[in-house]
Amino acid sequence: MTKPVFSIIAPIYNELENLPLLYARVREELDKTEQEWELIMVDDGSKDGSTEVIRKLAASDERVRPVIFARNFGHQIAVSAGLDYSRGDAVIIIDSDLQDPPEVIGELIAKWREGYEVVYAVRTEREGETKFKTWTASLFYRMIDRITDVKIPLDTGDFRLMDRKVVDVMVAMREHNRFLRGMSAWTGFRQIGVEYKRKARHAGVTKYPLKKMLRLAMNAVTGFSMWPLQLATRLGVALGALGVLAIPVVIVLHLAADVQFHGLATLAILMTLLSALILVFLGVIGEYLGRIYDEAKNRPLYIVAEGPQEPFNPVRLDLPAESKI
Repeated sequence: MTKPVFSIIAPIYNELENLPLLYARVREELDKTEQEWELIMVDDGSKDGSTEVIRKLAASDERVRPVIFARNFGHQIAVSAGLDYSRGDAVIIIDSDLQDPPEVIGELIAKWREGYEVVYAVRTEREGETKFKTWTASLFYRMIDRITDVKIPLDTGDFRLMDRKVVDVMVAMREHNRFLRGMSAWTGFRQIGVEYKRKARHAGVTKYPLKKMLRLAMNAVTGFSMWPLQLATRLGVALGALGVLAIPVVIVLHLAADVQFHGLATLAILMTLLSALILVFLGVIGEYLGRIYDEAKNRPLYIVAEGPQEPFNPVRLDLPAESKI
């Protein structure tokens, strides 16, 4: 197969009903470019028969390249594997549930040809989602924008096009707790957004329930901001200052007005609140330490059970010879 100009990455986890239509719509859109392309279908440990569908699509079209994981490693890791195996001059990430319409790919490519190196898709509407999901998503993007150290575009997901030079930088970033839209923003380069209407899921159920969304949010905060740790310091200084100021006030009231200070219940409530505050910030520190521990183990991001023998973008780990297995 000739080296592709465009690589499409579709992370897949139990998307049996969506895969034939995803392939057909991607093929129709990419064929319009009259350029070579590849569709990298990363099977993230599917259990519903998606794996067999991927194999059949690959057998019928050599442009479909399956990367099948040994188990479920998570959406962000599956996309990262797609980046590792991509060979195109431009790489496009798209969800396999068809909420990201493949027909938008042409607009992303047009902006890339204008010279932009990251073209991200901005959601103007979100069909088929509850008000709670829409509201929490909006709150999440705005919170991240306020507290992170990099400018992450509002209302964007992983649906985007990245130039090869951006992909090469991201492939070299091997952190385990990944927030890819933040990582692509961190790289810099010339970036622009393309607006689109996010569709309702074609079939199946969401793979991002509230628990996973909270974990992704935690990865975003801990990966791109020191704000939680700084908040602990600021609150500690504020409470300490309040305590110091309270000392002369208590003395003056006691001496001048003969005010007696009683109330074990009040003291117990204050101690409980302060203890809770301490435990919360110990938990915050634990989140950061846990991520350091993950990196120190230096395990691979994923294990491929079936697919190309070597990624197109192999990562060289500069480890001592005795530590390599």
